[in-house]
Amino acid sequence: MLRRALLALPWGTPFAQAGALVEPTLHIPPPAVALTLDLCPGGFDERLFRGLAEAGIRATWFLTGDWLRRNPAGLALLLAHRDLFAFANHGEHHLLAAPGSAPLFSQRAVADAAGLRAEVLNGAALVEDTTGTLPRWYRGATGFYSRDAIAQVEAMGMAVAGFSLNADAGASLGAAAVTARVLAARPGDVLVAHGNQPHRPAGAGLLAGVLALQRQGMPFAWLG
Repeated sequence: MLRRALLALPWGTPFAQAGALVEPTLHIPPPAVALTLDLCPGGFDERLFRGLAEAGIRATWFLTGDWLRRNPAGLALLLAHRDLFAFANHGEHHLLAAPGSAPLFSQRAVADAAGLRAEVLNGAALVEDTTGTLPRWYRGATGFYSRDAIAQVEAMGMAVAGFSLNADAGASLGAAAVTARVLAARPGDVLVAHGNQPHRPAGAGLLAGVLALQRQGMPFAWLG
C-alpha cells in the first residue's frame, strides 16, 4: 500500500507562465547540480545509462507506469546501480497535470481532479512496488501544470519537481545543442532531460555535456 506523508517544496517554487498553465522552477543548494531524467513511455537509452554508470554520476530517474510495464530489462539495469540512481514519479500514463485542459505538446491532460489523483497516486504506487522506494517527487508530462493541480499534488503528499535548465527540449534537439545547454549549467541548477529515446542524438549530447561538467569539477546530487 502506498504510504503518504505531507511534504513541502523546499527552496521555494517560482513559476514561468504559459497561458493558464505554469512551469515551476526548482533549484537545489549549491555547489552541486541535479540531473533528472524523465522516462516517458518509449524505450531505454542504454548508452546514456551506461555512460552515467561508468562515470559514477548520480541522477534521479522519473518513471512512468507505462515505461515500467514496457521496459523490465531497463529497470533491472537501473536497480543494479542504486548507489548512483534515485527514483521519482512521472505519472501512471504520462498525462498533463492540468485537469480538463487542451493537449500540450501532443500530451493529453487528465480529465478531472479524480483523474489527476489516479495519475499521481497510481504512478507513485508503481514506482514503490517496482523499486521499493516511496517517491517523494512528482513531475507531470511536459513539466507544465494548472495551479490547482499543483495544490492537489502537494495535498497528496508529493512535491512537484520543477527544474531550472531544460537540457534537451523533450529529446528533440541535436547532440551539439544539448551539450551546449548542459555546459551552461551553474551550481544549484536542476537539469531535465530524457532517457527514453535511444535512437535520437539528444542522449549522446547529454552524456557528452554531463561528462564535460564532471571533468570541470561539478558535483552531481540526487534531487532532494
